[in-house]
Formats: sequence, structure tokens, C-alpha cells
Amino acid sequence: MPRHLLSMADLDAGAIRTVLDTATQMHDVQKREVKKIPTLRGRTIINLFFEDSTRTRSSFEIAGKWMSADTINITGKGSSASKGESLRDTVRTIDAMGVDALVIRHGASGACHQVAGWVDAHVINAGDGTHEHPTQALLDAYTMERRLGSLEGRHVAIVGDLTHSRVVRSNLICLRRLGAEVTLVAPPTLMPSGIGAWAERDGFTIGHDLDAVLRGDTGPRVDALMMLRVQKERMSGGYFPTAREYTVGYGLTRPRLAALTDTNPEIVICHPGPMNRGLEISADAADAAQSLVLDQVSAGVAVRMSVLYHLLAGADVPTGAVAGSEGSAA
Repeated sequence: MPRHLLSMADLDAGAIRTVLDTATQMHDVQKREVKKIPTLRGRTIINLFFEDSTRTRSSFEIAGKWMSADTINITGKGSSASKGESLRDTVRTIDAMGVDALVIRHGASGACHQVAGWVDAHVINAGDGTHEHPTQALLDAYTMERRLGSLEGRHVAIVGDLTHSRVVRSNLICLRRLGAEVTLVAPPTLMPSGIGAWAERDGFTIGHDLDAVLRGDTGPRVDALMMLRVQKERMSGGYFPTAREYTVGYGLTRPRLAALTDTNPEIVICHPGPMNRGLEISADAADAAQSLVLDQVSAGVAVRMSVLYHLLAGADVPTGAVAGSEGSAA
């Protein structure tokens, strides 16, 4: 593992596999009556979130506490940044207190890379602007593998607001390194700039017709369908005429779900959350038997425990001993 986790590009296929294998052991902790292991006792982790979050911040906090680390949450509104202090001064002040890791979410793309150059603590990118969200990609891959098995040769379609998504960039790197085929689907206005050259370089495909992709007209049958949130808060113009027209063209509606599961009952449905029910995904699809949405949430804790372990635990622990013995306590 590298010193920081700033991008999925920091992890090669072997490192990704190591994180996911360790997460399998960490997932067992969630099934115990006493959810506590001593792995990170004496370590201090700061969750520094300048943007709102439920899943990511809570799962990092739970992950740290279950591993016996001292975990502290700081929000942008609750920090000196709200008084005009710069990001550099804020993180250097926290780092001077001797903390071991900073888990950072920030609205500016590249912010976490800058922070890593300013502090001695380990830095984990919990989402930076529209750039990346590496632990989300790891938990998505972990969740899909638990249902589908190896992702080698599997076909994953990622649909929705690609322009403003940090999840899609991390997922592309992660899924391709695990051997999956990836198709990105969106209206032309929500395709990132330069997507054609990017697709040619990294070996994925793009499409504008969701139904054609789901029918297999443009490639192999889709094994996993990931719907992305329409990030209205990041949109400054009209990216599509109306919400209804977007849903008809690119939403996982009830009729589209029925047609899909009739022909492809083994498909799995993912969404990184939060969901705009009725916009990019219907309530029927979100709650369907094929939906892995809550599995993704559960996997988030295990995967983030694994990441914290590999960054902070130091010396290697023998296989089978990573998660400690049953009922271990701090």
C-alpha cells in the first residue's frame, strides 16, 4: 500500500486484491456481538469533511472505532475554515497535534493531493470535487464480487451524471484493473469532456442509448448496472430539458426494470447514494431483489476498515489474524 490513498491509480491490481481480501475478514466483525478489535489502538484518525455526507463519514467513523482508534469528526462549518482560515492552515494545525490519519472530503478537485504534501499524517481521499472517491470504488467492487464472483470478464454499465461524478472515475480504474468490461452511458450533455480519447486510452466503451446497452445490442450482456445520482447541486445550467425526460431516457424505471429482469434475471443493481428516487432510479428498482444498495453500505465499513488497517497498522499480520479473535476488545 502507498502512504496515502488519494486516487484509485495509487493501487495496482495486486493492492486492490489485498484490500478486498482483507475486507472479507473485516466484514466478519460486523456479525459479532462485540464489534471491537484492538488493531489500531493508540492511533488517532480525523474525519475532516467540508461537504455533507452520511454514508462515507459514518462508515469511516465506525471503521475507526471498531478498530479501537480514537476517531474525531470535524466539519467545515465546525472548523476555523468557517472563519476564513485556509485549507493549508487548517490541516497543518490538525497535523501539528500528532494525528495519524486525515480522512478528507472537499469540494475542490485535487484538494486531497495538496493536503498530502502539507502534512505528515496519512491522507485518505473521501471524495474531492468531481475528481475521485477511491474507497467508494473499492466497496462497489467488493459488493459486486460477493454476488457475482470474480469481475474478470464481467460487463458493468455505469449510467447517469458522468460529468459531475467522482465515483465514475475511481470505478473505471478499479473495475478495469480487476478485469471487468465497462460501458459508460449518459446523454451527450453529461459526458465528460474528452471522453472519446479517454475511452480509447483506458479501454472502455461509451453509449447514449441505455436500452440498447441493456439489450446487449452494443456489446455483451450487462452483469451489473450502476446508476449514478443526478448532482443537481453542481449543475449551473440546463443539462437536460426536464427531469421527466431524463428519467424516460436514462432512469431505471419500473418498466425498464421489468424488461431487464425478464431477460437478465441475474443482473445486479448498484447505486453509490444518496438516491434521487423517481429521477435516476425508481423505488421498485432501489428495493428490488437485484438491488445491492444496502449491501454497498454494509461493505463500506468493512472496506474502510481494510484501508485503515493497511495504512496504519504497520507490520503485516498473518492471514486470519487481521480481524483479531472473537470478541476482542480494546
